[in-house]
Amino acid sequence: MKVRLGLRAKLVILSCFLFTIPWFGYQYVWEMEKYLRYGQEQTLVGTARALATALHDRPNLFNNQASFLPNVEKGKDLYGFKIKQPIQLDGKYNDWPEFEKKSHFYNEQNIIWQQNAAQNNNLHYNAAVGKYDKFLYLFFNVIDNHVVYRGNNSRSVFLNDHLKLSLIDENGLFQQYIVSNKTDGWVEPYLINEQSKVPQPVNYIQGVWQATNVGYNLELRIPLAHIDSRIGFSIADVDVPGQKAKSLIGSANTSVANELGTILVPSPEIERIVKGMSYTQSSVWVIDKHQRVLASAGDLNTASGVWRSETIESNTDDWWSWLEANILHPIYYKVLTRPTQNFYDQIYDESYIEGIHVEKALKGQVNSQWRLSTDKQAVILSAAYPIYISDQVQGAVIVEETTNGIKTLRNRALEQLFTSILAILLVGTFSFFFFASRISNRIRKLRNYAEAAIDEQGRVKQDVPQLASNDEIGDLSRSFSTAVSRLTQYNQYLENLSSRLSHELRTPIAVVRTSIENLSMYPIPEQAKAYIDRAESGVHRLNHIITSMTEATRVEQLLQHTDKYAFNAFKVVNSCISGFKQIHPEIDFIFNNTNQNISINGSPEHFAQMLEKVVNNAVEFSQDKHVEIVLITLKQNMVLTIKNNGPQLPDEMKNRLFNSMVSMRVETNKSADQQPHLGLGLFIARLICEYHLGTISAQNCTNPDGVQINIEIPLSE
Repeated sequence: MKVRLGLRAKLVILSCFLFTIPWFGYQYVWEMEKYLRYGQEQTLVGTARALATALHDRPNLFNNQASFLPNVEKGKDLYGFKIKQPIQLDGKYNDWPEFEKKSHFYNEQNIIWQQNAAQNNNLHYNAAVGKYDKFLYLFFNVIDNHVVYRGNNSRSVFLNDHLKLSLIDENGLFQQYIVSNKTDGWVEPYLINEQSKVPQPVNYIQGVWQATNVGYNLELRIPLAHIDSRIGFSIADVDVPGQKAKSLIGSANTSVANELGTILVPSPEIERIVKGMSYTQSSVWVIDKHQRVLASAGDLNTASGVWRSETIESNTDDWWSWLEANILHPIYYKVLTRPTQNFYDQIYDESYIEGIHVEKALKGQVNSQWRLSTDKQAVILSAAYPIYISDQVQGAVIVEETTNGIKTLRNRALEQLFTSILAILLVGTFSFFFFASRISNRIRKLRNYAEAAIDEQGRVKQDVPQLASNDEIGDLSRSFSTAVSRLTQYNQYLENLSSRLSHELRTPIAVVRTSIENLSMYPIPEQAKAYIDRAESGVHRLNHIITSMTEATRVEQLLQHTDKYAFNAFKVVNSCISGFKQIHPEIDFIFNNTNQNISINGSPEHFAQMLEKVVNNAVEFSQDKHVEIVLITLKQNMVLTIKNNGPQLPDEMKNRLFNSMVSMRVETNKSADQQPHLGLGLFIARLICEYHLGTISAQNCTNPDGVQINIEIPLSE
């Protein structure tokens, strides 16, 4: 089935190509986001470079953190992770963040001394080290099947379970401390005098000894001012009061200064440098060459970069803001992704940072990488830059940001783009539709004028008005008007041609006829009589042609001046059939009717003339000498059908049969005296039928083959 598309539909379809504009705009914004990401990456590398430059060749920032060791041993070289909230000294690790994860487990693998190598060791513990403000905190969660406290009257601090803490102080001196309690509660720390080996109580070490169901907890606080860069601790396990410890388990040999481990705490000096740079939109980490954190600043959840965009509060009282917030934005964010700050990322430990970019930076290569957060809700950019001291890489700066700032800018750009393009598309589509509607209406109006100007028979009924517009449609209407005017003049000439010809031809035909008649009065040879008879026959045929031509014109003119009135069509048809039987006795006329009271408006004389033309045509084409006439009423119409059995009509003649000068007579075997046929009989029948406000049509029939003429005229009211 062929689909017909009007101008409006075509213009609407063409206007759909405008929707490619937002697609190109969308792609453009995405390309801009790629460049912004590249710019963010370069900016982040520049930030890391700036911080690293501030730390280059400043070994004093790293000495205290023992960052120059060729390697570190976990459990011996300690890291004091940064504690963000105050710690209450109560012997409980509930206020220690992630104690189980950040503590180190000490067992028989960490035995420093043991009285009997074959005996079973029942002591093991978890130890954690943290830094808050100007203090170093230590927590020991000890599992011991038999806890022995110092006796009330005991002068020795070694003949019971105790903690030995050794360190190098700020003056570079080796100091040993013993924590030996008589009962639960505040700790009783002692400094061991190197000369006399006599314990001396100290008050700058504070803490709590708290018994548990499986052993005890020991929580200590030591000022950072008393610690340089080396420290070690061990716990003695005494099972029998008054006897020496059977084993020592700890991080290092606390009796020898050179065997102590290192202690690394976040450097306040480096933190001041980082904060002094005021990179509040980035998360910054400074690590040593062992990938331990020396300082950190910033929060990754708020580190959206220099493209960070402030939240704009929408005014819900403004109708446009309400439309954007409640209708447009929900549609836009079916495609867009809204950045979030509530994401979770735990790829780095607070004390130890790892990654390919970190490893490359510690090898002296500047590197950056993109990654997803742990919950895959944010994209994170990391840049690492090496820190050089004496041309050796001793650490690195890691700077991280999210792409939330870029995403926010991208979303706002796309929102504005979509809103602008949507408005343009709506206005453009409406304008196209209005323009197409106006053009199609003007063309349809011109078409209606053209169709009304000429009827189905090609006669001009009215003129086509000339439009005043100066565009192409106006020119077309004026061309149509001129063409119809010329066609009207030509039709008038053709319509008057038959009457003029009949008037002009009758005189010479009368002269020829009179001459032939006069000639026949004189003696004529027998050989010439045949020519005179042939001339008389030709004159007779010319006279018949002129009579037929004038008849059509005369009928059309008479119909224009004939009044209509109601008459019984059945009586007229029945009377005509009686006459046909007398004129054509060789034809068997079959008349069928269902109603003898059929009244129509018109002229009975002309109705009978119409019937005569159609029946004569049926008689001439009938091959079995049968003509069937049927008169019925259908709804509000009279239907008269004349059917004959004979040759069928070609398809191309069905719509032309009732036009003027169209004939289907068989031209073979014509005798000289046959009457000429100009095809005016059915044309006259059509004129009379239209006078009665009816329609006439022809169709082929089968079983047997033939042609059926249908006349349908409205009944009188």
